[in-house]
Amino acid sequence: MKVDIKYVSPQEALSVIKSGDRIFLHGSAQTPVYLVNELAKEAHRLKDVEIVSISVYGNLDVCKPEYQENFTMNSMFVSGSIREAVANGRADYIPVFLSEIPELFKRGILPLDVAILQVSVPDEHGYCSLGVSVDVARSAVNTAKKVIAQVNPNAPRTHGDGMIHASRFHAMVYCEDQMQETSFAEKVTDKEIKIGQYIAELIEDRSTMQMGIGAIPDAVLNCLHSHKDLGVHTEMFSDGIIDLFEKDVINNKFKRIHPNKIVTGFALGSRRLYEYVNDNPAFNFLDIDYVNDPHVIRRNPKVVAVNSCIEVDITGQVCSDSIGTYQFSGVGGQMDFIRGAALSEGGKPIIALTSRTAKGVPRIVPFLKPGAGVVTTRSHVHYIVTEYGVAYLFGKNLRQRAKALINIAHPDDREGLEKCCWERFKNF
Repeated sequence: MKVDIKYVSPQEALSVIKSGDRIFLHGSAQTPVYLVNELAKEAHRLKDVEIVSISVYGNLDVCKPEYQENFTMNSMFVSGSIREAVANGRADYIPVFLSEIPELFKRGILPLDVAILQVSVPDEHGYCSLGVSVDVARSAVNTAKKVIAQVNPNAPRTHGDGMIHASRFHAMVYCEDQMQETSFAEKVTDKEIKIGQYIAELIEDRSTMQMGIGAIPDAVLNCLHSHKDLGVHTEMFSDGIIDLFEKDVINNKFKRIHPNKIVTGFALGSRRLYEYVNDNPAFNFLDIDYVNDPHVIRRNPKVVAVNSCIEVDITGQVCSDSIGTYQFSGVGGQMDFIRGAALSEGGKPIIALTSRTAKGVPRIVPFLKPGAGVVTTRSHVHYIVTEYGVAYLFGKNLRQRAKALINIAHPDDREGLEKCCWERFKNF
């Protein structure tokens, strides 16, 4: 289907937004910062506009205190761009599994008036791509009453579920901003490298991996260069995957579903990453309600899910989204993959963390901080890994779990943990 491509000004495109509307904002590397900041300029005519999103990146004017009567961020994953606004009450957080966010749109629990996206330029057939952030955006596009597109030649065109015909857009605004980029390589320390080595030992050849972004996933990937025939089915990935793919360490040959393809919901990293996935048929960017469905995940054999967290108590409760009552991130897809890996034939769900923070605060603790959110329950946990080793908790009672976790805690924290265990369990 042919369509005449017509670009309009931001003011014309955003004129359809009215007070009280709920807007979906495209996230991660695809965050349409230009259009969002143009929306802030419309504040004089708008009030009580709700903006829903997952992780967003960039400096977003709508989050500034002077606009709190005009715009409210209601986020399903708190990223750095809105963390201060959430902490100060100008924004809020919805705890929800990443796999279930599309249902909020489809079932009308969060009906969307407008979706604001950043997409690739239309091809000869009039199709644009959601680029490296298909995730929940696919369902947002399908359900929003109106869709506004920030069309950017720097946005990659990816294969999978992200194709949208230009006729679906209410308005298109042209923009040549650079994509949002991030790097975690410089944050990898000796502790993360040691954790990476322990986890690499747990990963068998022909495993299917899920890893996020950050120092620990990067460290794990750096330790896999001697492995063979690995596959990837993950909610997201970053640059660390490229070298392994080019060396044929990752080739997806032995996956049962989507063999020969890397399956993901989104990607976030450097310009090199965005150029690498551009029009690359080896990468399938799919709707997150499929990618993160535990019943889909389990269909691949030997699924290894590696996720990080903020702290773990001595019974194995995992806090991953908050520091006490301070909302740091979100539930995301951790539980989706922890459960999917546990159900996979030969699967290994892994929680990885350094024994202490960079400031020396213990992360294996007697009790989670007051107000902390339990993202992964102690009944779902199998492996906990720190730089001091691996604790396997599946099938262990509370005393056994505590002993296993004390063995991988920081040496200076172990005596205090043992004392707490004697007080709690009486016979330890």
